[in-house]
Amino acid sequence: MKADTICGANAVSALFAARPDQVLRLFHSAAQKRLAGPFCAKLAETHRPYRMLEDEDLAKVAGTKHHGGIVAVAKPREVPILDLRALPRHPLLLVLDGIGNPHNLGAIARSAAFFGVRALLIGEGPGHAMPSDAAYRTAKGGLELLELYRSRDLPTALAALERQYRTVAASLAREAMPLASLPRDRPVALVLGNEERGVSDPVLAACRRQVRIHGRHQGELRMQSLNVAQSAAVLLHALTDLSA
Repeated sequence: MKADTICGANAVSALFAARPDQVLRLFHSAAQKRLAGPFCAKLAETHRPYRMLEDEDLAKVAGTKHHGGIVAVAKPREVPILDLRALPRHPLLLVLDGIGNPHNLGAIARSAAFFGVRALLIGEGPGHAMPSDAAYRTAKGGLELLELYRSRDLPTALAALERQYRTVAASLAREAMPLASLPRDRPVALVLGNEERGVSDPVLAACRRQVRIHGRHQGELRMQSLNVAQSAAVLLHALTDLSA
């Protein structure tokens, strides 16, 4: 598996907080020397390399000019298959079906971590983005704060999750209920789908309920929907107890 290349102050700081033993090497600019100091000391303890580079060389290491002056290379994070016999127990589980854009994955993870979500289940297969350099960069450390799981069969996984979660799909269908009407007597497994097609039919059929974000339109000007990452933020804001 390809190593994770993680860029930016927040993402690298979260990496060192969550899995420091998996960091293989570190590169930083002169401007990020103070931030990098404790990380370099940590690497020195185990004789792993670190180096200060010019921005041009950092861009080559990172594969992007948007590196934020600090780049860590880490062992690839393992994302285990969801064990249907030992389900994660959280008030809210986020499920992604067909999210193919790694930037959307990263943005969703960032919002999820911000609102205190603890776990993310990702559908695995063609058209499903998994954690990658771009996703880590966009997540700004959010992916490191989440338990990650994958499933090759989301409908079966959702059927198992129904034992302890209320399975809910975000949908544009007319029959989708307002979020405020959703019963909150049990934990929620919230499913978000592909931007173009929404939640796939088999996954939608496996969910007990559908919810919809209702927008306010101005005259005849109508926006059909939000970007999936924006939708995630709106739904997570509503589903999370912000006073906690």
